[in-house]
Amino acid sequence: MTSIATETPIRVRIAPSPTGDPHVGTAYIGLLNYIYARQRSGKFILRIEDTDRARFVPTSEQMIFDSLRWLGLTWDEGPDVGGPFGPYRQSERTEIYRNHAEILLENGTAYRCFCSPDELEEVRRQQIAAKLPPRYPGTCRHLTPEQIQQNLANGKLSTIRLAVPPRGTDLTSATTFRDELRGNITFEHNNVDDQVLLKSDGFPTYHLANVVDDHLMQITDVIRAEEWISSTPKHVLLYRAFGWQVPRFWHMPLLRNLDKSKISKRKNPVSLIYYRDSGYLPEAITNFLGLMGGGMPADINNGTEQFTLPEMVEHFVFTNIRLGGPVFDLTKLKWLNGEYLRKLTPEAFFTAVRTRLFGDDYLGQISALMQTRIETLTQFGDLTSFFFSDNVSPSQDVFLPKKRNLEETLAFAQDQLATLEATDWTHDSLELALKTLGQDRSWSVKENFMLLRAIITGSTMSPPLLESMVVFGKARSLDRVRRFLEAQKKLANKK
Repeated sequence: MTSIATETPIRVRIAPSPTGDPHVGTAYIGLLNYIYARQRSGKFILRIEDTDRARFVPTSEQMIFDSLRWLGLTWDEGPDVGGPFGPYRQSERTEIYRNHAEILLENGTAYRCFCSPDELEEVRRQQIAAKLPPRYPGTCRHLTPEQIQQNLANGKLSTIRLAVPPRGTDLTSATTFRDELRGNITFEHNNVDDQVLLKSDGFPTYHLANVVDDHLMQITDVIRAEEWISSTPKHVLLYRAFGWQVPRFWHMPLLRNLDKSKISKRKNPVSLIYYRDSGYLPEAITNFLGLMGGGMPADINNGTEQFTLPEMVEHFVFTNIRLGGPVFDLTKLKWLNGEYLRKLTPEAFFTAVRTRLFGDDYLGQISALMQTRIETLTQFGDLTSFFFSDNVSPSQDVFLPKKRNLEETLAFAQDQLATLEATDWTHDSLELALKTLGQDRSWSVKENFMLLRAIITGSTMSPPLLESMVVFGKARSLDRVRRFLEAQKKLANKK
């Protein structure tokens, strides 16, 4: 199987899923794809992978567009700008995937699976009990055409699975692909599952849609996070099954927390919306992400670690990327953002403060909450300071309900966080979710809302809680609850 020729026009893509706030990891991979394309006079494509309808968030797609543009990352083709290889939303390409799944059935590289979810779960349970890796055992792989037709005639639902060549056959028993940062990587086929390609509802899994889209959109280089390395053998097998050229693969090291764990919302804010709304400048964010991995030479701008997006395009060296996970250090990001703030002219700094912190829309929403609750204008600041503060640290006498101890209160706050994470950010949705949680945990509405009010505002006195949280925003509200819990954990460890 041949790979992409070096003279082929470069085309790269990012393919985020609209399942919530856009992630800093999306910006990181997007930045690398953008730089790679611009360095080579290539095309940078944005594709929306929205086939996971259970997790689909209607507002997320626009947030992806807005956040990436806020960072200065513009794309040549995409759902909102069009292009010659559309549509660029996977939900609008389902017929394409079904047709390609049929091609694989016809050439024998895929097969129909009629196993029910209950049957698959029972097999999985037995494998775990036997200390075997959970894997589909190929139950339906050798059904005769007559059996398949009978199952279909009986109305049995089926998925379509990839027929991975088994170990020891006359076909290759392993798949080797080249990673441009790591060299050749080999996976034995006994470690590669017969992955579902098309679900019983007719929607593709990531693997089928990814390969079909990358081929049809003529993607030459797949630049993505290293967590996809284990999936790449399945993708290479799919390319072979279709008889297509394999693109070049670049698997970028994952962003890490200070303790080297994979970056997650549990330890760092990961929402781009959070950073935008918390007063970080887009230039600082892109600069910070450009420092990840070591692709920028250290002597740029006298080693100040400060450089613009055009300078990244000019100087970034992909083969210099280090495989050790780059650390997403919030302390360094804050320092870097401060450096950019100090470089602004007084007029530009005022504009930044006025736009982000005291914008007409934000102030207008806050004012609407306050008009009937104050007697003088100067009281406005007393009751709304939490809207403009970065840190709010309520004391125990503020957040601890009278009839609750500290341990059960913090446990309930953790439940509040999990509930808020999974809830649409509207007044009615928040009210229903929080009241349901309180009923399930036998917490009164007063205790429930008093605790959350203290965490969000730092006080027992504030404008209406849920309305305030809607204005404050989901990303910053969740971060405030997480920081409260982390602060309480640190206090407990000191005792």
